[in-house]
Amino acid sequence: MEFQQNENQRMITDMIRDFCEKEIRPYFMDWDETQFFPRDVFRKMGALGLMGMLVPTVYGGAGLGYFEYVTAITEVSKVCGSVGLSMAAHNSLCTNHILMFGNEEQKQKYLPKLATCEWLGAWGLTEPNTGSDAMRMKCVAKQDGDYWVIDGTKCWITHGISGDIAVVIVRTGELLDSHGMTAFIIERGTPGFNAGKKENKLGMRASETAEMIFDNCRIHKDQVLGKVGDGFIQAMKILDGGRISIAALSLGIGKGAIDAALKYSKEREQFGKPISQFQAIAFKLADMATRYEAAELLTFQAADLKNRGEKMTKESAMAKLYASEMCVWASNEAVQIFGGYGYTKDFPVEKFYRDSKLCTIGEGTSEIQKIVISKLLLS
Repeated sequence: MEFQQNENQRMITDMIRDFCEKEIRPYFMDWDETQFFPRDVFRKMGALGLMGMLVPTVYGGAGLGYFEYVTAITEVSKVCGSVGLSMAAHNSLCTNHILMFGNEEQKQKYLPKLATCEWLGAWGLTEPNTGSDAMRMKCVAKQDGDYWVIDGTKCWITHGISGDIAVVIVRTGELLDSHGMTAFIIERGTPGFNAGKKENKLGMRASETAEMIFDNCRIHKDQVLGKVGDGFIQAMKILDGGRISIAALSLGIGKGAIDAALKYSKEREQFGKPISQFQAIAFKLADMATRYEAAELLTFQAADLKNRGEKMTKESAMAKLYASEMCVWASNEAVQIFGGYGYTKDFPVEKFYRDSKLCTIGEGTSEIQKIVISKLLLS
């Protein structure tokens, strides 16, 4: 694996840093305070190719790989984890699901609009009583001639209100049957498809999270994604790649916290010298930097395997597990270095601290990652 940034990565880094300084940094705390979802920002990101990074150019995307994708999410998340999270969910989940499993007609219809973010994507697997235990889902679809009728609720859905299109996995067969679930593409405005409650969250407050409710929602069979019964299998493959994006999100939040703590430690003086000169603080910074680089290497290892089309379930789970736990720990240490100031909203580490926790929960908890890793080790 090549460890040096390629030219695309360097260009993306420069572009995103400039974009974030102009379009995100001046506003992100106001968005966080009010739970405002900045839809227009994502349209602007779409115009830069950031919302269709993995989509081939033939469908209007940027046609890039996972090295560039990880770099982009990391850079955005150094400034605002909420924007990074929404970017990741749109690219890795909804858009990538259609890219990987859609037929040519579906790709031609949906990918160009998703790649430019003319349409914002959502992805629904989780339900109120089925988080990690997805095979017990109660949202069901029953066939009625050329249509499927969907009833039930999905929750914790990124862009559950604002998403223009959703890929939703629902039960079409027997309970606990891994081949008893099917993925559907559902457009906003379809009768019976409604938005539910928006969650009031600890962190990631500018990334919209809400319910999607289906009440006698009739979907034509042409909206089935892949084969009937393959939805759960598809979802597990999508989550393999999605875990790389959450690892990248974790890298960005962790690096943002580390950079802020490093800068502050050089400026803050106590007992007549910068606190960075005290071993207690210097050792914290050393540990933070070391864990960050270990997480980065795990993440790019998984990205490299994904780029080469090789199996990377274990590696993506390891990257997600380690990077997410790293960013929570590093953000906590950053708050400690800032002391009382770190507990206020006047400094950025307070937000990094709140945002970080989602990374250990979303797209499979840390405990689920350990199950995945241990099963593969013992198989």
